[in-house]
Amino acid sequence: MQILLANAKIMFGHTLQEPMSKPFFQSIADTLAMEMASMSIDELAIQLDCSRKLAAENKERYHNFFNTPKMPALLAYNGQAYKHLKASTLSQNALDFGQEHLWITCFLYGLLRPMDGIVPYRMEHCVTLEATYNKPINQFWKDKLTDILIESVKLDDGILIHLSTEEYEHLFDWKRVNQEVKVIQPLFYVRTPKGLKMQSVWAKSCRGAMTRYILENHLTSPEALKNFVYEGFAYNPQVGEEAFPHFIRET
Repeated sequence: MQILLANAKIMFGHTLQEPMSKPFFQSIADTLAMEMASMSIDELAIQLDCSRKLAAENKERYHNFFNTPKMPALLAYNGQAYKHLKASTLSQNALDFGQEHLWITCFLYGLLRPMDGIVPYRMEHCVTLEATYNKPINQFWKDKLTDILIESVKLDDGILIHLSTEEYEHLFDWKRVNQEVKVIQPLFYVRTPKGLKMQSVWAKSCRGAMTRYILENHLTSPEALKNFVYEGFAYNPQVGEEAFPHFIRET
């Protein structure tokens, strides 16, 4: 199985562990970063749809892009999913397994393996640059990433565990992905008096925890995911379907 997980906007400034590998699309990331570094704070605020304070922080990040020490991608992010993935406590065997089976989706680097060396950044799907031929960055990546993802899944067992988010599907020709490989997308719901509800914080937490579960146990079959339990979430065979297994937290 290959696994797809989204990156996070919140990042650590540094980690103690050294990266093992170079991002597949490092040269493209370098080109995008150089153009971002040339923008004013106000231009960055518009492109990144953020405050001037965040824009100034990322102006400095891009200015120092080529001088900042790199850190492994899996340990660099600190969003909700990654708080529950707890990458810094994974064994070396789990990290090695992840290096072969896990892809992290990202608007700056395209696709990352867990131990690819990256630096702190912020990038949004809507950014348009001369380097992207004035296309939104997610459209720019589509032709480059679709074949890479499909080929890596086919070279494995033809199964993709989709633990990323809908926003990142636009990095690919997602229709082609679904046609050429078997996509399994676990869904996480909380049962409320009004029925099943997907709560964003819990969904992100479970995606991170499930990724950890796969890496720690070296899972190679979607069937094995049904044994995943976390913070009250457990597989419920009464709802969902094979491509969308439901994990429900009863309240």
